[in-house]
Amino acid sequence: MENDAGRFDKAEGEQVSENGAPGFEEDIRPLFREKDREAMEGAFDLWDVEDVRANSGDILAALEGGAMPCDEPWPDDRVALLRRWVETGMAE
Repeated sequence: MENDAGRFDKAEGEQVSENGAPGFEEDIRPLFREKDREAMEGAFDLWDVEDVRANSGDILAALEGGAMPCDEPWPDDRVALLRRWVETGMAE
């Protein structure tokens, strides 16, 4: 659903940036909660674009397989948004 700023609600997993490619700060980082970040801090920082880029394959696989986050799987639209970010070049 489009909001007043011409963007789409992240909860629906739609394209959220004006050029069609999600960005990390605006679209991806907000998907990770503080408790997700704390749970993974021994491996990488989910709020750091370089860490997420470097580990994007493992993060995406864990999310797609339901192993991450530890309390409940992400809805398909959130996984699709992260996948789109990875496939479109992982913009900041």
